[in-house]
Amino acid sequence: MTDEFGRKVASRLQQAAHELPYDISERLRAARVQAVAHRKVAQPRPARTVLGMGGAAALTFGEDGLNLWGRIASALPIIVLAGGLILIHTAQSERRASELAEVDVQLLTDDLPPQAYTDPGFAQFLRTGGQ
Repeated sequence: MTDEFGRKVASRLQQAAHELPYDISERLRAARVQAVAHRKVAQPRPARTVLGMGGAAALTFGEDGLNLWGRIASALPIIVLAGGLILIHTAQSERRASELAEVDVQLLTDDLPPQAYTDPGFAQFLRTGGQ
């Protein structure tokens, strides 16, 4: 749509250029030549594409890759995940240690000696409900 608009404007300007005096059209031609000489050459930037690979897809960012903030943003979920896993492991280790300490306290403060717990008859005693 913008190409069509540009063509229409160019054709109107071309038609009006024939009606201009020679000195003005010559100055416009010189300005046009200078503008073309000084224009920046647009570097084609690779488009972001999605590549299908069977049941998976990958988002590519072209040749230039990600900038610094993009790399930080892409690494942030992995860092948060690793931190969460470390936190869960620490919490579970402390809970397990407190459970073992509670069992040790119960064993040491009980009336029975610790050797009674290794007796096969004691396991049968516990199964029958202490009758």
